[in-house]
Amino acid sequence: MPRRRHTPLPIEVWALVAGAFAVALGYGVVAPAIPQYAHAFGVSNAAASGIVSAFALMRLVGAPLAGRILVKLGERRTYTLGILIVAASTGACAVAENYTQLLILRGLGGVGSIMFTVAATALLIKVSPVDARGRVSSVNAAGFLLGNLMGPVFGALVAGFGLRAPFIFYFIMLVVAATVVWFALRRSPLAGAQADESPREPLTLAMSLRIPHYRVLLGSVFVFGWTSFGVRVSIVPLFVAAAFNGDAAVAAWALASYAAGNAIFILPSGRWNDNVGRKPMLVLGMVITAVGYVAFPLSPSIVLACVSMVVAGAGSALVNPGQQAVLADIVGTRRGGSTVAGYSMLQDFGGVLGPLVAGVLVDVAGFGWAFGVSGILLVLAAVGWASVSDSRTLQESTGTGLSDTDRT
Repeated sequence: MPRRRHTPLPIEVWALVAGAFAVALGYGVVAPAIPQYAHAFGVSNAAASGIVSAFALMRLVGAPLAGRILVKLGERRTYTLGILIVAASTGACAVAENYTQLLILRGLGGVGSIMFTVAATALLIKVSPVDARGRVSSVNAAGFLLGNLMGPVFGALVAGFGLRAPFIFYFIMLVVAATVVWFALRRSPLAGAQADESPREPLTLAMSLRIPHYRVLLGSVFVFGWTSFGVRVSIVPLFVAAAFNGDAAVAAWALASYAAGNAIFILPSGRWNDNVGRKPMLVLGMVITAVGYVAFPLSPSIVLACVSMVVAGAGSALVNPGQQAVLADIVGTRRGGSTVAGYSMLQDFGGVLGPLVAGVLVDVAGFGWAFGVSGILLVLAAVGWASVSDSRTLQESTGTGLSDTDRT
């Protein structure tokens, strides 16, 4: 049987992936330093953690604004403006004189962050070949993953220059990302100025909400944010400390195991989403991730706990490209700023709410309930994907509007 030839990915995709890598690398360096930097101003631990929450909160509340800006300015300009706002706020953080300034500056950075996140997602949709949307999503996710994995390595070197140095490093990486994407896309017929200004049919949020696939997608990304961005980074280290008397280094092994499972399957997942379909990968990925999360607190040893995290990471690798590919199938060639913003907003909301609810469940009922509820949510998301058709059936209608059979 002849091997299927894949559509070559355009240079615009690789420019956006390079930008994603630079942003993730810089964030991986600065993230561990943020609470310590805030604490150096003499505030409490709660206030130091509030710096992280302020960034996440402003991403959440800024999502609707980001969608409107995207419609008005276009994807490329919104990406550049958003990333430069984060760069400016990050550079200013390096010379902040008190906690209040730091809090305000990080909050402003959150607004810029959601702007370039929404714009980057919309740009990837815009420049992706129709038959390679899954591959594009997986390659982009791999760029973020590689940057996140290399971040702590660079962070250990940069930290030697003081607590302000990571902010300067992140500032440089953000400027690099903005420069690469701006110049690589400025003459692009797919994403450059002419494409930004060309008339395209709008896809409003109200229109998207009438599409069953989009409603399922919102629930899915909320659960994904809850588990992968929330519970994983907040409750997993707490469980390791409580169950295995593990310190930060041991917890890091558990988180690294999740990253390993993700890294192994993230690139194949994109191909499978394009060749086999979004629906099978999303249903299977949600179920596998649920198994990993439910098994984790039942693990009798740290080795088996790490194996559970590898399973959860592998499941998430099947889910992540599929979700973005479904979004691309829904938006197609239309201008869908509010649709993309809604997608990002629900994912951020899950990432903010997940740790809070899981933390309460741990205090009230124990770790088993916190991970069990997460597993139930993942299974419900799988049921949601099983209830709709494969989103690739929407591709024929995404350029000129939805047919009646696509609406409910």
